[in-house]
Amino acid sequence: MTFISGGSGKAVPGHEMGRRNLTSMETDALLDGLNVSDGHPRMPLTESQRAIVESLPTLFDEAEKRVFEEVEAETQQAFLHAIGQRQAPIGTGRLVSCYSSSVAMDITARALAHRTGTVALVHPTFDNIPDLLKGRGLRLLPVPEAGLERGEPELPDEVGAVFVTTPNNPTGWVLSEDGLRRLAAFCARTNRVLAMDTCFRAQDTRAQYDTYAILQESGAQWVVIEDTGKLWPTLELKAGFLAWGENTDLPLLDYFSDVLLSVSPLVLLMLTKFAQDAEAGGYAELHGLIARNRRALAEVLDGGPVTLTDPNARISVARVTLPEGGPNALALYEELVAHGTHVLPCGPFHWNRPADGVRQVRLALARTEEDVVRAARTLQDAVRAHL
Repeated sequence: MTFISGGSGKAVPGHEMGRRNLTSMETDALLDGLNVSDGHPRMPLTESQRAIVESLPTLFDEAEKRVFEEVEAETQQAFLHAIGQRQAPIGTGRLVSCYSSSVAMDITARALAHRTGTVALVHPTFDNIPDLLKGRGLRLLPVPEAGLERGEPELPDEVGAVFVTTPNNPTGWVLSEDGLRRLAAFCARTNRVLAMDTCFRAQDTRAQYDTYAILQESGAQWVVIEDTGKLWPTLELKAGFLAWGENTDLPLLDYFSDVLLSVSPLVLLMLTKFAQDAEAGGYAELHGLIARNRRALAEVLDGGPVTLTDPNARISVARVTLPEGGPNALALYEELVAHGTHVLPCGPFHWNRPADGVRQVRLALARTEEDVVRAARTLQDAVRAHL
């Protein structure tokens, strides 16, 4: 493969790429080429998962006959209990199902804007979170992961909510159980809402302590977003879940009803089967696949100019750090796309300081090992061509 020479570490003059969000880049990756761009699972179904898909006609008939609330509660219990969330408010009216976690996120953003004008948000994180918050008129204050782990971030009085992504995308950082206790106590004491995006929780057992038990005990006002969409290769048949505390003073249910009536009971029944399969060994298979692909990526990079940024991360994405003197992340992204390989530049994850991510790109690991290795070799070769 021949790569474009003369990489200076600068974006192509006049190009609009620097203004694009990450999802638009992920959308391009769906069109053609080698896609290790988006964090959605794109590996083959396992044999037991294939059997679930083949049962969809039977599940359709079942969905027609059953009461929706019963189906929904069954799905929520199967999914959340399998990942340690036994105190989730199932059946209380404070846990609703959405088409996706992004829908839940937008509902949360709108509700937070009803209460406050400023939100403290973890930095870095996936850019659709700050985009959705800003889209609802909220001002954002960046807070590093370490400041959230300490549980006492220094915040100006106008900050009315703290928003945490754990496990965080793209770093893989997990807010510890003790860290959450400290942060929830801080939010309760200072009368701030604690909002959490836990969409990668099922991929990392370190994040599977019972978040809801801690939040309920803290007395804080809280919101939690969960997601099935990062786990199983179900062709975007998924659900997001939005939960909140008994004393959370936000119009979440009103705003939820503005957006949708219900998700499909057929999708929920399918997700119940996938969650049951995951608890019976599927999660172990998923964790193993992600770990193997991370090792395979590290082995390709070993001894070369590109290094694995977060070797202890466990989620299905991995950052790599580019050497000084080679192309920056955006220039490398554009070069790889031109040759049919799609990754993500990490600048947009650093939503407040994009320059912090100028020497990092992110690769998805919920793929076949062959795809991860091929992408890693292509990336390594592209960087070496500039050195």
